[in-house]
Amino acid sequence: MDAYIQRVNDLPYLTADEEHELATRYQEQGDLAAAQQLVLSHLRYVVRVARGYMGYGLPLADLIQEGTVGLMKAVKRFDPNVGVRLVSFSVHWIKAEMHEFVLRNWRIVKVATTKAQRKLFFNLRSAKKRLGWNTSEEVNAIANDLGVPVQEVRRMEERLNSRDISFDLPSDEGSVESDKALVPADYLSATKANPEDQLESQQWERYTQEAFRQAFSTLDDRAQIILEKRWLSQGEKATLSALAEEFSVSPERIRQLEKNAIDKLKAAILGQ
Repeated sequence: MDAYIQRVNDLPYLTADEEHELATRYQEQGDLAAAQQLVLSHLRYVVRVARGYMGYGLPLADLIQEGTVGLMKAVKRFDPNVGVRLVSFSVHWIKAEMHEFVLRNWRIVKVATTKAQRKLFFNLRSAKKRLGWNTSEEVNAIANDLGVPVQEVRRMEERLNSRDISFDLPSDEGSVESDKALVPADYLSATKANPEDQLESQQWERYTQEAFRQAFSTLDDRAQIILEKRWLSQGEKATLSALAEEFSVSPERIRQLEKNAIDKLKAAILGQ
């Protein structure tokens, strides 16, 4: 990177006439060699702008790369007849590409999506007069200076002071249960909301229901009635004595018939 910076700084400056001639050749004739020379002669400005964004913890090489893309876009749109030098025109495009790169990579979750939020993201730090949270007076002053709502200043301040944490970072093994820090996964209302597990459970439920219907149909009528009244009825479960009186047998016989029917169901279902 040091060698690259030294190399671009050694590239010659262009005079206003040279810049105008090259830009005209590119605009009128599509001369890519002229466009390349315009880009190369302004790479030192890309490096200069990129250094201003190093406080976001992103590699300088990546910032320079994104800024170079912005410079090439500026060269493509530059009109030499307006009377503005390319360096002044290209600064907007260089910064725009770097801004997008910073917003995409500074956090896992994008912190600025609206125009007001973008303005705050890149100006709030420089607008703060001290470390820590801003006072109400400072928030109002920043909102007035940047022309954004006070609520947006508060929201962006919260986002800038927060940090990314792992979704399911395991707690320290040696910590006491009450001292374990909660992670986002701990706040889920459905702790078993695994699609694979849910699908498996649904398939198993359908299988067992169908297997039960087939097994139940193989029982004799008396066994079916006993199980229906003892276990499948929506109302009050029938007693052994009531069923014994209905079938004119002893309660013990009803219990034996019930047990035999349940054993046959289990054997039929597990055997499928």
